[in-house]
Amino acid sequence: MTERSVRIVFVTGPEAETLESIGRILVNEGLAACVNVIPGIRSVYRWEGRVRSDAEALAMIKTTGDRIEEARARLGELHPYEVPEFVAVEVAEGSPAYLSWVRDSVTERDG
Repeated sequence: MTERSVRIVFVTGPEAETLESIGRILVNEGLAACVNVIPGIRSVYRWEGRVRSDAEALAMIKTTGDRIEEARARLGELHPYEVPEFVAVEVAEGSPAYLSWVRDSVTERDG
């Protein structure tokens, strides 16, 4: 695993508009190359001792390993949930041109 390896981060939210707004900020700040927002999912989960079921949206954030902690921190500042989902997976395979575009689009850390 390298620092410039491509990661996909899964984040759920209350609706697509909220996740799109967060996605625009992450892309504008160079923390993500792309954010796909998928509306209309249903989440079943346990929270505060109860099983719940809610309509949500899903965001798939494309970033790199060297920016993952900053993306996580920024998401925590922007997300309306008390405990936002942030599950990252490393991309094992992909189109070389696409993976290169992601790396080029996510700006390297200042300093």
